[in-house]
Amino acid sequence: MPVVAIDFETANEQRSNPCAIGLAWIEDGRITEVEHHYIRPIDMRFSGWNIAVHGIRPADVEDADEFPAVLSRLRDRLERATVIAHNVAFDISVMRRTCELYSLPFPCFDYICTVQVAKNTWPQLSSAKLDAVCDFLGVDFKHHDAAQDAYACGSVALAAVEATRASHIRDLPDRLGMTAGRLTATGYTTCSSPGPRRRAV
Repeated sequence: MPVVAIDFETANEQRSNPCAIGLAWIEDGRITEVEHHYIRPIDMRFSGWNIAVHGIRPADVEDADEFPAVLSRLRDRLERATVIAHNVAFDISVMRRTCELYSLPFPCFDYICTVQVAKNTWPQLSSAKLDAVCDFLGVDFKHHDAAQDAYACGSVALAAVEATRASHIRDLPDRLGMTAGRLTATGYTTCSSPGPRRRAV
């Protein structure tokens, strides 16, 4: 069963308006494939603040598929995978809100937050932001590019596996005292953590 790191970028403040998704597929302890898909938001309303963050403009997504078509291509693989994201609550809320907008059933998968993983694995870090963790780990990436952020998230998870001596990314929650989240066709449970703690080695 593969693991996939995902990252959404949104066109405006509404989480039901994604304009890009990046995915980094992980198998056999390494990132094997990285994907980037533009998404045409339903109303094509772009906030200047969001554009300043990710650089995606209406012209970039004008000919892209809307979310239902993109999700249709990804759904089978997502439902066979464990999903990870950095600040996963944001990305899962984008998935949920956009599915609700289009009256689509949620894809079903377990998910893990690599912010929580990073905080529990490297409690000495002053920040668990993706760029700060990757700087600590020596991972080079372009921040706020969906595919690059997904790649960076996957790299953080793989580094945590090595640091904690876990056998697999899916084992990180148990190793770190966390609880994985779960998205089902009709609802979800959150990924949770009691906070950084001393790990047995």
